[in-house]
Amino acid sequence: MTGPTLPADLKSHQPFLHTPDTLPAPCMAGRDFLSNLDMTPAELRVVLDTAASMKRGEWRNVKPLSGLSLAMVFEKASLRTRTTFDVGMYQLGGHAITLTNAEIGLGTRERVSDVARNLERWVDGVMGRVYLQQTLTELADHASIPVINGLSDMLHPVQLLADYQSIEEDLGGSVGRRVVYIGDGNNLANSHIHMGMLTGSRVSVVTPLGYEPNGAVLQEALRQGADVTLTNDLSAIDGADVLYTDVWISMGQEDQAALRRKAFQGYQVTPEMLDRLAEGGIFLHCLPAHYGEETVPEATEHARSRVFEQAENRLHAQKALLYHVMGGMKPRW
Repeated sequence: MTGPTLPADLKSHQPFLHTPDTLPAPCMAGRDFLSNLDMTPAELRVVLDTAASMKRGEWRNVKPLSGLSLAMVFEKASLRTRTTFDVGMYQLGGHAITLTNAEIGLGTRERVSDVARNLERWVDGVMGRVYLQQTLTELADHASIPVINGLSDMLHPVQLLADYQSIEEDLGGSVGRRVVYIGDGNNLANSHIHMGMLTGSRVSVVTPLGYEPNGAVLQEALRQGADVTLTNDLSAIDGADVLYTDVWISMGQEDQAALRRKAFQGYQVTPEMLDRLAEGGIFLHCLPAHYGEETVPEATEHARSRVFEQAENRLHAQKALLYHVMGGMKPRW
């Protein structure tokens, strides 16, 4: 397969068209994707261009993952991640198998390392939606096949691929754009900081005291000179190009619900907040939404909302990722 050389950065590129005879070479072939920082800016550029090309329908008759299988390991419930990875593998000619934790018991019924060493003998890749980042690290350390982070307590990198595809669709690019994340300093906040490091977007995390993003992630971003700020001042949303939020109470934090609802009072995204964005600014939410907490239906249905387009892009962005990680692999059967 042939394709364009990788661009030097996110700005120096021209979107390319694909046909079955002119596919881009897989740029992350056989590699793990546990963090957005497992990509270079150039590789991110190619993956986002591929996602846009897939959305335009240029891969309709292309089956580059024919004969390949993806094991999808779920410790957490899922709508978007499960559906889009499953459908994505099907549309690219491959096959996905869903494994719930009730079936495999990661770290309880069986050691994570043993699960990895079994799966590598049957399938061609693993996607895990798990509680702990360490679980994914162990899977990757002990499996010879690529492992993809579908969500962990630390990071949600596949979501950010769809998010930045959505930003580019509306705003024409991400370099220099002001992206304001409001709410819990969770896996989404950490991954937004990583994407600021990769893309040159200006990221602000607005969160109450005591709910900041991971300190090591923030310090590394600042060390590398990324334009990242941390504040609890809601005025940060004024003039933003993108306003983003996520739930205050993630799965596994239900015992903290009352405390978190009290701490996050005032951080709810409302239609009035959307009126304070820059001209052309958009609102994003990774879903599911806990209406009445971090946002309200009037915000996700607002003219500035791209929440459901963003959800659609989970399919295209993850298909692009699957191609660039698994493309070119030979079916083991």
